[in-house]
Amino acid sequence: MKKLKIHLLLLLVTFNIYNSVCQNTMNTDWANLNKYASENQSLTPTAKSVVFMGDSITEFWKINDAAFFAENPFIDRGISGQTTPQMLLRFRQDVINLKPETVVILAGINDIAENTGPITLEQIMGNIISMVELAKANKIKVVLCSVLPANNFYWNPKLKPADKVIELNLLLKKYAKANKMSYVDYYNAMVNNEKGLLKKYGEDGVHPNLEGYKVMETILLKSL
Repeated sequence: MKKLKIHLLLLLVTFNIYNSVCQNTMNTDWANLNKYASENQSLTPTAKSVVFMGDSITEFWKINDAAFFAENPFIDRGISGQTTPQMLLRFRQDVINLKPETVVILAGINDIAENTGPITLEQIMGNIISMVELAKANKIKVVLCSVLPANNFYWNPKLKPADKVIELNLLLKKYAKANKMSYVDYYNAMVNNEKGLLKKYGEDGVHPNLEGYKVMETILLKSL
């Protein structure tokens, strides 16, 4: 009986180790470095190119308005669902190595949504500042963007993000001003009276539609 218990215990330990290895293997590309790897290799950088670093709001931008990217030297490097630590991890591959003149950073909403776990506003800012410092060290101009308004997350309804979005934007604006960087304010042009995204600019309360992206383009182009 004792030997059977030991055998069962060993089987349980072995299963746990195997399960852990499998999980680690599945998560080895946590930052999704593979998404743009082949595209980056075949890309021919231009002197005036601009890389857009961000999450789904950036990724869907090119899908909603392909002409905006086709008619300009713009490179979309958004990945849906990503948080700032994931972006920081792939910043060298998806921005620096492309040798752009400018990087447009739009990040933070998924951190507030806790997509990769709880995180403080100070930690979010730390990740964004690290991306900025990496860009500057490589002589890449930075355009820092406000987070878009959101007062709910359909995928995480227990959270109430509106005030955190406002606080993060204040930190971003203050940092940009102190470091003489371009700050692009999408928030005030797109917010409703409940601190959320105007319905006409995005039906799900987080992601812009084409009309929303057109508003963003008008604002952004003034800083490029």
